[in-house]
Amino acid sequence: MKQITTDYVQNIITPRPADMHKGQAGRVLLIAGSRGMAGASVLAARGALYSGAGLVKVSVPDELFNILQISVPEAMCIDRDEAAYGDLNVYDALCIGPGIGTGEDAMSLLYRVLTDYSGPLVIDADGINCLCRYGALADIKNRDGVTVFTPHPGEADRMLESLGFGSYKELGREGTAAALAAATGAIVLLKGAETLISDGENTFVNPTGNPGMATGGSGDVLSGIITSLLAQKHLAAEPAERVCAAAFLHGLAGDIAAENIGEYGMTSADIADAVAAALNAL
Repeated sequence: MKQITTDYVQNIITPRPADMHKGQAGRVLLIAGSRGMAGASVLAARGALYSGAGLVKVSVPDELFNILQISVPEAMCIDRDEAAYGDLNVYDALCIGPGIGTGEDAMSLLYRVLTDYSGPLVIDADGINCLCRYGALADIKNRDGVTVFTPHPGEADRMLESLGFGSYKELGREGTAAALAAATGAIVLLKGAETLISDGENTFVNPTGNPGMATGGSGDVLSGIITSLLAQKHLAAEPAERVCAAAFLHGLAGDIAAENIGEYGMTSADIADAVAAALNAL
């Protein structure tokens, strides 16, 4: 395994050109949230915006519009129908999954994204659970674009079971990340202490982060950051490098939040709020 270092990340997240405009900073679509899970969409949007995305749209049910527009006024809201029938390829990167549920409507929307969207795609949380529930995980290899999975250990175990592999306990963290990446052709970010990123050939370990980040919504912030970095056109790095940089940045934001308020009381909103400071520190 290779360790992600500050120097490594500084070569990926490079200074912006003086004449940069918001289109070059990336157009992002986040398909997230559902009744009772508005927070997932808010946190993912903050992660994307605070890590530099130029334009962020969030596809949520109509009933969540007011929550999103008050909580994240910089983001634009679109309804589920626009995500289901509109042109997805106008976006530089897309994320689907945080808080969307695992019902047939969620799977139908995910299937549409898989078949019609050819750009970088982050699949998190309920997106992973939908693929496992409906036996569609192996279909990921048919995608034209880059795919990134962001499972925690429990989701990784479900992915292994769906693919007919061994268990997370049997394969261990490194073996699990590498096996999932090789089987799906995706980049796999396996969450947890010392987060791992694997493209099936190389595995990287992230040194930033702390136990205070073990809090609901932390992964939603991370998904937003990953999607943002994948979308930013001025960055010359490869997709796996950008995912590594996102993990490092997310952990560094958690470290800054812990230094400011301590590990016990920090929330995922505190992590999101520290992303800009983490970028500045880099």
